[in-house]
Amino acid sequence: MTEKLDIDHLRRWVGRGQEATDIVTAQLVKGLRATLFQDVGEPKAGDAAPFTVHWCLAQPVFPMSMLGPDGHPTRGGFLPPVPLPRRMWAGGEIEFLQPLRVGDESTRTSRIADVQVKSGSTGTLCFVSVEHSISSPRGTAIRERQDIVYREMTSNAPASAKAPPPPPQAQHRETHVSDPVLLFRYSALTFNGHRIHYDRDYVTEVEGYPGLIFHGPLQAALIIEMAARLRGGKAPKKFSYRGLQPLFEGTEFSVNANDSGESMELWTANAEGQPTMKGTAVW
Repeated sequence: MTEKLDIDHLRRWVGRGQEATDIVTAQLVKGLRATLFQDVGEPKAGDAAPFTVHWCLAQPVFPMSMLGPDGHPTRGGFLPPVPLPRRMWAGGEIEFLQPLRVGDESTRTSRIADVQVKSGSTGTLCFVSVEHSISSPRGTAIRERQDIVYREMTSNAPASAKAPPPPPQAQHRETHVSDPVLLFRYSALTFNGHRIHYDRDYVTEVEGYPGLIFHGPLQAALIIEMAARLRGGKAPKKFSYRGLQPLFEGTEFSVNANDSGESMELWTANAEGQPTMKGTAVW
């Protein structure tokens, strides 16, 4: 049974902060380029890294004895000890001010901005918003808000008899396969021990999903890279996104864009064409 959720206690974490520093290495850039279906090349000092390389930097490191059953650190450190067992990224917003480059020493300053409890179709939801500022020797490179959602361990709702809406049409589209190796590589790059991304027995038998779950940040990274390619390699000034439904292993998925000139609507979609994450980029 899930422990009682005490929102007053959890909100005591609002305002807590931490700082972490790491270096953008050529090896990291090569690995991330490969995982994002880019030309790997031979990155050299001063070369721009993929736009979301900061998600691979200075990730928390805990001994095995301090990990919980889902592979995450036991709760109650920087993040509040939300007792709901399922955890995922719900979305967020990123401002790109300047690129991080190979050789940069990068510092991430983080702060718990908000903790809210809501009720949804799957039960109680707890949203934790975290604000980050990522700097390089040249100043602030990225400002970001991440929204993390915690959910109850309820069984997945049965499929609705109502037919899904027609898949949205896209001006630009590319397709890939959510191969388990791809998921493993991204988990390794981000030092993410969350078992839903690589442990099929755990994700199907404990959390009740039909297969390994594609990382939300990886979907967002692919969307951002497509947006930049369509604008001559320039990252958007601001990108807002939210997850809609899980994307699972072993299926084809697509990255899609519709460009109106002033902004760009972007989304990932499953094999049936139904969006799994949506975002809006503005320049």
